Amino acid sequence: MIEMNIDEVNRAVDGTLVTGREPVDVDALILREVHSDSRISAHDGLFVAIRGERVDGHDFLGKASANGYVAALVDHEVKDAPLLQILVPDTVAALQRLARHNLDRRRALSRPFTLIGITGSVGKTTTKDLTRALLSHVAPTVAPEGSRNNDIGLPLTALEVGEKTRYFVAEMGANKIGDIERLTRVAPPDVAVELRVGTAHIGEFGSQENIFLAKSELVEALGREGIALLNSDDPRVAAMDDRTKADTILWFGLKERADRHLTVTARDITTDEYDRAIFTLVIEGHDVGRVHLHVAGRHHVINALAAASVAHAVGLEDQDIVAVLGSQVRLSPHRMHVAASPLADGLLVIDDTYNANLDSMGAGLAALSALGKKGAWRVAVLGPMLELGQQADDIHRRVGRLAAQNADELIAVRIPGNPDGDGWASDYVSGFTAQASGAPARVVDDIDEARAALLGSVRAHGSTVALLKGSLASGLEPLADSLLEPADAPDDPAGPSDNADSHPTDSQEEQDR
Repeated sequence: MIEMNIDEVNRAVDGTLVTGREPVDVDALILREVHSDSRISAHDGLFVAIRGERVDGHDFLGKASANGYVAALVDHEVKDAPLLQILVPDTVAALQRLARHNLDRRRALSRPFTLIGITGSVGKTTTKDLTRALLSHVAPTVAPEGSRNNDIGLPLTALEVGEKTRYFVAEMGANKIGDIERLTRVAPPDVAVELRVGTAHIGEFGSQENIFLAKSELVEALGREGIALLNSDDPRVAAMDDRTKADTILWFGLKERADRHLTVTARDITTDEYDRAIFTLVIEGHDVGRVHLHVAGRHHVINALAAASVAHAVGLEDQDIVAVLGSQVRLSPHRMHVAASPLADGLLVIDDTYNANLDSMGAGLAALSALGKKGAWRVAVLGPMLELGQQADDIHRRVGRLAAQNADELIAVRIPGNPDGDGWASDYVSGFTAQASGAPARVVDDIDEARAALLGSVRAHGSTVALLKGSLASGLEPLADSLLEPADAPDDPAGPSDNADSHPTDSQEEQDR
């Protein structure tokens, strides 16, 4: 955050200052960082109190004060609180206004600054991680941890931008038409990356055409001097070239077309023993080097091409793009992470538990199949997918049939306390058994039963590859942690978050929207 005094912050959010029980020299009060979780220690911080379904951040102003916060953004005065309070009608809306003000301050400086927006039904977070790695190789870069891609997470990340930040990589998600347009008002992009128009959240959108309209809002936010980077392989993304004012449109993809020049593509794609892609990167028609990705799944080639397109568009050298893509191992957690489990000899775990929809399920199951080619027993441990609307039953059965084509066994995990989740777990099994009659498939009540069932399969079959995948609410992330880091996954001693948004996108179901 660019340092601001309390008066500037108050004016930016159109608030009213309310003095707490401790005397404060308002003229001398400088704010240097902003968070919505009082457990995060801050130096001269502003605490944003957000009302959630389970907890209310307004109850934690005392804790925030103890952890270094000197002021709080609130929607009602908290009596006897030890912090100076900035009173606004809506703290989330005020957070967004402050984030935009911070970005405007950064753009007003003489040093160059570029804001990259990334969206798509699948692949946003991996593309964001790879883009961050490429850009931070040459200049200070801000990008979210995990999938902070909603109306709380994005402005919080935007407030990490400081005077020396050269690049801001903003992941933008949507549950409905208008969501991305609202995010671009907070963070207007200079470069827009469109990955894919898939089926994530189709229950809320109503149709794939509505998903197209929602995702198009990112390129629609570009000015004439902006750059649109479009996935040529996706016909709906390709149709976005008519929906942007940007004079510059660059294409990335794998399929050559006579009517469309691919700025960035790949050829000679193979995979290693962990299903990690190896390919020749081609930029402007020239082979620039071999890239060996460190994330499992052949489908990540398109994400790497998108990230390379950003790097090329802002002027990185070809050799640097190749070197960084081939060395990047720091990705957000629970995204196609492949590792041997210390709990059982012969168990290889594919941890892709951060999110699930029809498209990403297909990619995860393809990786499971590829990793099991050498004779390993293949187990799909699947949690239900949410936000699919009236198509939910059919989509779960479709995934069950797809699992039968790529796995030897299915373990479907119910969502405790969610009757719909029970039915969808059963739909997985019905689809699986319809495709592979006699193959082992079962529904389990929770992740403890899933863990026991999986370890039983390892004992029975020896060498085993397991894919763990489901929507956030399926709760499979702790299962992955228990299998891969059993000695390093203690319970959080701080207990529940003091806001609905301790991890800013966790208050909404899907991380990868």
